Amino acid sequence: MKKHKISGLFLYRHRFGIGYTLLTLAFLAVIFLIPLLSPAGLSEPEMQSAVDSVALSPSTVLTGEIVDLPYHVLQKTSIKFIGLYSYAIKLPSMIIGVFLGILLILLLNRWFKNNVALISSVITVLSAPFLYLVGSGTPLIMLVFWPVLLLWLGSKIQGVKKPRTSYCFFFAAALFLSLFTPYMAYLALVIFIYTISHPHLRFTIKNLPRIPFILATTIVLAGIALIVHNICLYPEVANNLFFMPNSNPNNFLNNITSGFLPFFSWTGGIESSFLSPMIGLASLALALTGLISTTKGFFASRNSIASLLIIFTVIITGLNPECAILIMFPIAILTAHGVRYILEKWYGLFPENPYARIFGIFPIGLLLGIILLSSTFHYIFGYRYNPAVANEFQNDLSLIYEHVEPGSTLLIAGGTLEYDFYHILEGHTDYHVTSNLSEAGKVIATLGKWNTDFKGKRLSRIITSPKSTNSDRIYIYK
Repeated sequence: MKKHKISGLFLYRHRFGIGYTLLTLAFLAVIFLIPLLSPAGLSEPEMQSAVDSVALSPSTVLTGEIVDLPYHVLQKTSIKFIGLYSYAIKLPSMIIGVFLGILLILLLNRWFKNNVALISSVITVLSAPFLYLVGSGTPLIMLVFWPVLLLWLGSKIQGVKKPRTSYCFFFAAALFLSLFTPYMAYLALVIFIYTISHPHLRFTIKNLPRIPFILATTIVLAGIALIVHNICLYPEVANNLFFMPNSNPNNFLNNITSGFLPFFSWTGGIESSFLSPMIGLASLALALTGLISTTKGFFASRNSIASLLIIFTVIITGLNPECAILIMFPIAILTAHGVRYILEKWYGLFPENPYARIFGIFPIGLLLGIILLSSTFHYIFGYRYNPAVANEFQNDLSLIYEHVEPGSTLLIAGGTLEYDFYHILEGHTDYHVTSNLSEAGKVIATLGKWNTDFKGKRLSRIITSPKSTNSDRIYIYK
């Protein structure tokens, strides 16, 4: 009888193509279901981001309103065409999240073998920190997007005898746009220092075509000049781009502690928009294994990048605790190193035994399933039912659309942020938004507690919310 080789089977020959196809489908399904899976409401940073986006004007680049400019342009466009809905506010992060996930997969696939890249990609793009970024309608996702994009573009340039001119321009354009994101100027400085100190990268720069190199440098210098111009006219721009606004420099260590505590605390109960713990024990164990395995070849590009990114993340977290979310990128790299190390050790024990190799699929698959299920359920149910983070979100906007009839007067009893946010409704709906008691229409809906009786009107309905400490959120008078 003719012996059948495993390598000749269709599933074996196309196993990586099938794996990446399934990963892509699952990834896209999760991304577009984020509004249903993510916290059923909006946080104050998301509301502030929407207010800042709508306030943009064509003269923004010259009036000091350049912080997170690329993201706010996307969000303003989304709100303009869709309206003030939770989906519209989160849509820019979802779109950027799709590109971020694809870039992570491509980058890991470029640095590691297919089996390692596939497993580590699944763990990364379906993890709780990644889902949080994609489901948050704030520019925070840009803090991870730019380093990943720059490293991927750099990998397409470095190590190639004749890199494409287009990659040089894309790298320069990405570096130019990244400068508008807080603390990315520090990353540009790190990239510059790392490039001139690494022998392989210096060789790559010397062999780049002169004209594309000069034009790319001009693009970056133009971005620096624009930022310097805005800082000279509006000094607060420097505080927003390089420091934490209204922060105390003496809180550097406290910021690091408060920033990373939700990621590695398994006791829960931490008041933060980050769900504790953001990184599971199994994922952390893989990352630590990868960190230890990189000590032998530290000066290889992909090995030292992860360690340098960790140091960079710690430093900027001291300026702003929210920057701790960047840790997910170096952990993704270290997780891939950990997976590679485990597979190499397992296959090294049985170099010629095909049954041992096949048997190794089951514990690896079990570990992967446990990591994915625990991370996904932790994200879905944690943000909905953990009071430490659930109170950071409110669903008043959806309650207004559902229970307050168009043409009503919305009386905002909250602070300035709430008024500025709901005032956007006037440009997209028939609601009249005010904070003045004397401006009363036929129907008045008060958002928040309002201990005032309206002459000639009676309390018709009280709309409650399970996400509010005081469950009564909207009072409707007719």
